[in-house]
Amino acid sequence: MPQLAFANSFWESYDVLEKPVKAGVRKAMAKFQQLTVPELHTDKGLHLESVDKARDPRMRTIRINDFWRGVVLAPDDGSGVFLLINVVPHDDAYTWAAKRLYTVNTATRALEVRNVVAIEQLTPALEKAAAAAPVRLFAQHSDTVLKHLGIDEQVLRAVRTVVDKPQLEAFGTLLPEDQFEVLQYLAEGFGPEEVYRDVVAMRRPADATPEPTENLAVAIANTSSRITLVTGPDELTDILDKPFAAWRVFLHPSQRRVAYRVSYGGPAQITGGPGTGKTVVALHRVKHLLSRSPDTRVLLTTYTNALAAALRENLALLLDGDEEQLARVDVTTVNAYAHRIVTELGGRAPAPIGDWDERQVWQRVRKRLDLPWTEQFLAQEYRHVVLAHGLRDLNDYLAAARPGRGTPLSPGRRKLLWPAVEMFTAELRARGAVTHLQVCAEAARLLGEAGARHDHVVVDEAQDLHPAQWRVLRAAVAPGPDDLFITGDPHQRIYDSRVSLASLGISVKGRTSRLRINYRSTEEILAWSTGILAPTPVEDLGGEGNDSLAGYRSLLHGRRPHVAGHGSEHAEIAALVERIQGWVAQGIRPAEIGVCARFNVLLDKVHDRLADSGLPVVRVKDQPGPDTNGVRIATMHAMKGLEFRAVAVLGMTASAVPFAREITPAEVDALQHETDMLRERCLLFVACTRAREALTVSWSGTASAFLPAAG
Repeated sequence: MPQLAFANSFWESYDVLEKPVKAGVRKAMAKFQQLTVPELHTDKGLHLESVDKARDPRMRTIRINDFWRGVVLAPDDGSGVFLLINVVPHDDAYTWAAKRLYTVNTATRALEVRNVVAIEQLTPALEKAAAAAPVRLFAQHSDTVLKHLGIDEQVLRAVRTVVDKPQLEAFGTLLPEDQFEVLQYLAEGFGPEEVYRDVVAMRRPADATPEPTENLAVAIANTSSRITLVTGPDELTDILDKPFAAWRVFLHPSQRRVAYRVSYGGPAQITGGPGTGKTVVALHRVKHLLSRSPDTRVLLTTYTNALAAALRENLALLLDGDEEQLARVDVTTVNAYAHRIVTELGGRAPAPIGDWDERQVWQRVRKRLDLPWTEQFLAQEYRHVVLAHGLRDLNDYLAAARPGRGTPLSPGRRKLLWPAVEMFTAELRARGAVTHLQVCAEAARLLGEAGARHDHVVVDEAQDLHPAQWRVLRAAVAPGPDDLFITGDPHQRIYDSRVSLASLGISVKGRTSRLRINYRSTEEILAWSTGILAPTPVEDLGGEGNDSLAGYRSLLHGRRPHVAGHGSEHAEIAALVERIQGWVAQGIRPAEIGVCARFNVLLDKVHDRLADSGLPVVRVKDQPGPDTNGVRIATMHAMKGLEFRAVAVLGMTASAVPFAREITPAEVDALQHETDMLRERCLLFVACTRAREALTVSWSGTASAFLPAAG
């Protein structure tokens, strides 16, 4: 009987198929398993046939229905293992299959694929252009070194034409996976020995044959990180019916190097745009750290309760519910962790106030002292200068730098402002109240006295943490190898936090990696969403310079975002209900659909209309479990860290994004004004990049100026 194996490329195509096509795939695969190998070639239902002029003679297609075909790599060695590669519209299947060539990597022994026709067509022209280039990207590495790392003759010829990293990235979708990753890390300045250790050796099975073998079954077994082998009908049914959420913890090859590196010499930082798998990498890093010792204790932390709940859920999935391992991981927000520390070590549970209450206190302080600044300015000065730098008294304040603050303050003006800080803290103290950041400052002090509590700290969505929160994390673990593992993306900074990690004793120099491939959204969604940020530079995570999305791309393709205005809010909501009904009819489960807006008032109306239409609906803030059915609705802020097959972003009017109340007037502080405007762009960018395969953005009235033109 034949055995089926599924390449990652299959899952990427299968996820976006409509419900009837998925049913056809399941039926075809079930029949595939029932037939003998000779019967496969004669069965009229599956219609297994060769591909004319295929560069890989093992290429076959099978019938899914009248309009879709599956692309299969068939064994030519009698092994009986068939690799399902893709599901493609009928007219495109033969062209797609004819261009692909599967080979075995000489170094990792893994099966990998290339677009051999495109490489052959591009290489001569690139060779001609490169002849005039003053320098080539891989000139310092000999052919012998590159071949030792698995670069084969065809790729080597193409590689010798590459002049810079953007050109390499453009080549990426054509090249074999393992070879491309080797080249990426060489381009980033890693030495051949490091690349062999951290990429080749980690991929190569311990029991690999001394020489590469073209035996398809062996090659598939050596490629377990990218290929799933199915052993029976029950497993086939389970794997094809597995919900979308189950694939969130899958580790792609380009992420494995950073997640499972044996050890880092100190804090390590992983950056990358939305959908590049930073959270997945963080979860796998936790798994790796737990495996090193049965006594290891890890703090896995993030910014919001919703994100912490998602981390907890996905970690349990990754660890297969292993209670012993899960008990050694403390999954919580930084604020909740700080609250616990102050309660345990300080002897009393703090009572933090919210942003609105804090603003009211500053308003009273401003009036009492008759100060020339707004309460907004005073609150920001306290947050970004006093708490950020841990200032204790007026002398500290007089000597402090104020990076990011656009209104200069002379020593005289600082002396005028400092009594406001003292009055603010005194009023809170008298009420027995504190701010969340004050709790963090106290927790850091107490941990500094009591000592570290964890062996490792893993931080997800690090871009939104304030310096006071970073001090808690720095104090939670002793400095040393693998102390802090940090993931984040400054392009998703939706809260007003700026930080210099090095100034807080967290140096990631030489231990920073960037993920560039988006595994979540289609290229069409990604390109449109990136346009939201296009006009504005973005400061990097550590506050040492600007970050860039250069080379950021998706390997997935699909429908363009649907962007539309409506004559009224009522019409906008009616169009949303109709679109969601269409998504459900296509086979997208309600729980795989996310709806967000800036304000809860609009979301309440959406909730009622969806419910009245018979569509199940739940609020993200209620933390529904993965088995809870219902369209997820949330504010744009609450969408952070989540992902859905389809997303609708509503109410994107000029008055909602940017929201005037969240923007510091330019005449009050020009730099803060720019920061606030960027934060609003980031918020919209985050909301749109939650979508995997379908995105709709709508408004009634005047559209937000941040929206790119529909592409």
